[in-house]
Amino acid sequence: MDHDEVENNDGNLDQMYTLDEALSVVGFGRFQVLVLCYAGLGSIAEAMEVMILSFVGPAVKSQWELSSAQESLITTVVFAGMLVGAYSWGIISDNYGRRQGLLSVAIVTTISAFLSTFSPDYITLIILRVFVGVGLGGGPVYSAWFLEFVPAQKRGTWMVIFSTFWSVGTILEASLAWIIMPRLGWRWLLALSSIPSFAALILYGYVIESPRYLYMRGKMNDVHNILKKMAILNQTELPSGMLVSDRRPELDEEFAPAERIGLLSSGSNEVTFFKAGFSSVIMLFSSTLVKTTLLLWVVYFGNSFAYYGIILLTSEISSGQSECGPATLNSKISDDASLYRDVFITSFAELPGLILSAIIVDFLGRKRSMALMYLFSFIFLLPLFFKPQHEFLTTGLLFGARMFVIGTFTIVGIYCPEIYPTAVRSTGYGVASAVGRIGGMICPLVAVQLVTGCHLVPALIFFEVVIALSGICVMLFPFETKGRKLTDTVAACNSS
Repeated sequence: MDHDEVENNDGNLDQMYTLDEALSVVGFGRFQVLVLCYAGLGSIAEAMEVMILSFVGPAVKSQWELSSAQESLITTVVFAGMLVGAYSWGIISDNYGRRQGLLSVAIVTTISAFLSTFSPDYITLIILRVFVGVGLGGGPVYSAWFLEFVPAQKRGTWMVIFSTFWSVGTILEASLAWIIMPRLGWRWLLALSSIPSFAALILYGYVIESPRYLYMRGKMNDVHNILKKMAILNQTELPSGMLVSDRRPELDEEFAPAERIGLLSSGSNEVTFFKAGFSSVIMLFSSTLVKTTLLLWVVYFGNSFAYYGIILLTSEISSGQSECGPATLNSKISDDASLYRDVFITSFAELPGLILSAIIVDFLGRKRSMALMYLFSFIFLLPLFFKPQHEFLTTGLLFGARMFVIGTFTIVGIYCPEIYPTAVRSTGYGVASAVGRIGGMICPLVAVQLVTGCHLVPALIFFEVVIALSGICVMLFPFETKGRKLTDTVAACNSS
């Protein structure tokens, strides 16, 4: 039903309600918990496949007698694949539905992750891990899908809760590595780590399309049916009256060309993937969104660089900080239980970081919360410049830095899909995440090469500069999204 059809009815506005009003009345209940569990399963799968890079590379290097460059390539190709995947799945999700995007992600990730277990040689492993990365690039689709079922009240808190699934995945992977690697080796670790991806594919049949995506497409009957299911499971009732669209067509004139090629209409199935993707990206650089897009890219780059860098720093300096030379833990990682222990311990840093995020994100708002956490992560890294001799102190500082960095990672993951309209939400979120993967690809050159080459101070300076720059960009974000309704079109952002 479109805007004109609403005005041609009896005109009793009291008997009409929008999607946001319906979500507020239905509330957060059993239905959203089920959605949260499935989206969380996808997040666990992504976290495990990323964390596994810390353990598999060194083991494969030893078994196949690889060079350091070949070992690093195993990590690099995964992030390269994630860069491609984040962009591609975002376009598919925005133009063909969240459900279609989730299916594609589950298929690619599951098949490639499981097959890498049987890689007969280095080249095969590299190829399969590229495809794993492409699948993992769909992480933003899970987040955007869950977000669109959540009412505006306390949306930040629930998105932080969703982020805990990533931390569960990292802790689970560190635990598996600690148990499996010394006994069964890297192939078993790869096989067991693919179980969450298998589960996401098997449970896909229960996935429901995002009501906000359908709402944007004008499919009011489908939206209403989903809302009825939500109300029944949540043991609530829908508002009385008729569901109507709150979209104002007059706001969209600037973006009419994009609509004509199907980006914002129900005719997208007739448009080529290339045209749809190109139009989605062009909209990210519209006068309304260009500042936000560029600032988010810097923040995502900084977050990935700092987060993965701190994980690598943990393995490089926690246990061998006083020894500077080419022979470090990397050459014996598969046999050194202390490294698995250190990674396992610092993985728990994410839990208090997430708890703190949940407490302050809806109290201080997104921008202030991120700025505060950037400040503390900056402070925790400062003492490392003075090379503390006690391993406990070093591990504690890295624990604190990781705690606050995961907080910024989590909150920008809330802010990004909130600030983008439904029409380009997955694309904008996906492209920002893809830029973040570039940070993940570059950070090993700093965290590993500089530290093992006796250049800890330059490496730390690099990290501090990136963190400071990211914090400045956060303060330059155009507006706060706490308590703000999600918008459906780019033009509607002007009126928010």
